[in-house]
Amino acid sequence: MSIPNHILEQLNSQADLISIIGRHTTLKRAGSEFKGCCPFHGEKSPSFYVNPQKNIYHCFGCSVGGNAISFLRDYENLTFIEAVNELSKQTGIEVPKEEQQNVSYQRTKKQAAIKPASRAPAAETAKFQPAVDNQLPASIATDSQQKNYTDQPTYYDHNNHDSSYDHNYENSYDSYPPLDAYDSAPYPMDSYPADYQDATNNGAPPAWLTDTNAGAGSHSDNSVSDKDGNLYDLLEQIQQFYQHNLTIHPHAKHYFLSRGITEDIFETFGLGYAPFGWQHLEHQFPQDIEGLKALGLVRQSESGRDYDLLRDRVIFPIRDNQGRTIGFGGRALDDDVKPKYINSSDSPVFHKQHVLYGYYESRQQRADSWLVVEGYMDVIALYQSGIYGAIASMGTAINESQISRLLTLNPTLTLSFDGDSAGQKAAWRTLEVALPVLADDKELRFLTLPNNHDPDTFIKSQGGDAMREQIKNAMPLSQYIFAYLSERYDLTLVEGKAKLMSQVRSLTMALPKGSSFRYLLNNDIYQKLGGKRSQNKEARDALLDFDGDMTISQQLQLCFLFQPRALLEDPIESIWQQAGINRINLPAHIKEKASPDILRALAWEDLQDDALLDIVSTIKRCLNYLPQDANAAAHFILSNVKPITQEMLSRNWGGFYKTLTTRNILSLDELIENLVSQLLERNMKKKIQELIKNPDHIKLAIVRKQTQLLNDWLRAQQAEQSAQMVTVQS
Repeated sequence: MSIPNHILEQLNSQADLISIIGRHTTLKRAGSEFKGCCPFHGEKSPSFYVNPQKNIYHCFGCSVGGNAISFLRDYENLTFIEAVNELSKQTGIEVPKEEQQNVSYQRTKKQAAIKPASRAPAAETAKFQPAVDNQLPASIATDSQQKNYTDQPTYYDHNNHDSSYDHNYENSYDSYPPLDAYDSAPYPMDSYPADYQDATNNGAPPAWLTDTNAGAGSHSDNSVSDKDGNLYDLLEQIQQFYQHNLTIHPHAKHYFLSRGITEDIFETFGLGYAPFGWQHLEHQFPQDIEGLKALGLVRQSESGRDYDLLRDRVIFPIRDNQGRTIGFGGRALDDDVKPKYINSSDSPVFHKQHVLYGYYESRQQRADSWLVVEGYMDVIALYQSGIYGAIASMGTAINESQISRLLTLNPTLTLSFDGDSAGQKAAWRTLEVALPVLADDKELRFLTLPNNHDPDTFIKSQGGDAMREQIKNAMPLSQYIFAYLSERYDLTLVEGKAKLMSQVRSLTMALPKGSSFRYLLNNDIYQKLGGKRSQNKEARDALLDFDGDMTISQQLQLCFLFQPRALLEDPIESIWQQAGINRINLPAHIKEKASPDILRALAWEDLQDDALLDIVSTIKRCLNYLPQDANAAAHFILSNVKPITQEMLSRNWGGFYKTLTTRNILSLDELIENLVSQLLERNMKKKIQELIKNPDHIKLAIVRKQTQLLNDWLRAQQAEQSAQMVTVQS
């Protein structure tokens, strides 16, 4: 299977190399890089470096180096195709199943250029030109007007047009002037120089556009190029064409200047202008029609007539991580024109969901913090103010792999969305996407600017220093969640609090396994809703008031019956990870002799409690079928456990449920974690006593180390809870 080079480049540049290598060795930040002990030659002093900017690694000890594909191939023993497929899954970049998808296209023999007609009488000019630039001739409009506006220009409104345009939309081009009439006068004469094709040094196009040996822009060479065209090369030439047009169209240049953009930024971001006319790209690149269509910059109507996607719009070139132009965004000069923005469609070199506008430019400035904004102008305004690291997605929501990569470059990521309803919905969707990659050492912050400002308008109004202060004081994720949800539920009602907590629990379940933030966030919001006493204390008091003589196991069984979804993520595994027992650091001689079984996390079977195992296994088996109502779910579970388990639970369930609901207990997460911890502690002490009686020094050393880690974690949890209670009471 032959995989195009540009796909391999995208896979390597988008891969989360820190996470991939971090599965095999511990990496720590060292300036702008990460370092650790080389996984290839087992050194003791770190000489292995990973550069997240370039997404490559190198060991100064054994000289091994490469990218994501080479690491998967060389260290994880994957074949080349397996490594590519693995990265495809991780990044979401599709590997083409057919070999023909690449960056080459067939160039064609050039046609003789048609020079613009000399100025025609006013009546004739009006006859041959559309009334408004963004209006297509009707026979083009009819087959396109229902298409997605993100990929299509704005169409002529036939309900509000001059009577001279009254016609049947099914008519062919026969009812219009011949197409070459449009070709001969593609640009309004007052905005596009009449002598453009023969321009001299005064406002002349760059040499590559007019040089007869230059290829794409040549009009006199009738031969076909010996080589196929390359989409990257074509895009670069189109970018230069658009950029040159900005210099000779004052009204387009004035748009950027009026927005406060300086001319040096024009060059940095390659800003340009797509002129009036339906076929200006075909005129300038007559050999490259196939390439223009592959890029989606030239479209074809059902009648077979070609037209340019971007017309009379200022242009924002879109670059990949290597700085190559891969697409364009076009913004209408008139705010009344809809859609205001049009982006290039996906092509063999441009995939919207994998591109962040401004990422390349920020990397060039060695940005060390990252800010997600909504639009091109926000990125540019921030950059011009010296605030580097602002990026924007391509009209689609930023995805998990992009967030993961940004959090690798800096553990804090700030999101700045408009304060209107649409902006806040976008911020919330981004929050949900980010949660699965939000490890405890990562932080998400939210910035909503005052007075409905976006970054562009705020900087113009308040200046760059004020913007830096706003970014510095962006709202942490925990505060944002509570603020966002509290506006949507009536917290004066118990029902509103319950709904809010239900949504918080759903959110926190998306956090990575073993996340301490999950516990802390739930607890923080419980206390915000529950008044002065924490939910955990309320739940413990309720349990003691109900029946103080129950065993820990019986208490836990009733808690699981009240909150069965606590078993969605196994509490034992969660505690094992939070306490760091799964990452136990053993001496080499013990590690060599230890059996894999002794190092695994405890399972419910190891607790040797038949009733508890019955309730846990039944709940796990029935989770997908449980009713939402807690009481109904409990009776569903009771009908599926063994009779002996059912007898004890049925006897106690009614009173337990009434006690909890009377106290308005919203969650038992902390209480369940506490009860499970006590069971684990008792089980491990019992195991130590057995190993002392029947000596097994290797197992004994390991269990003692595990018990020590568990006890250390429990003491830390108790200290944290005590500190929280003191804070609440004060």
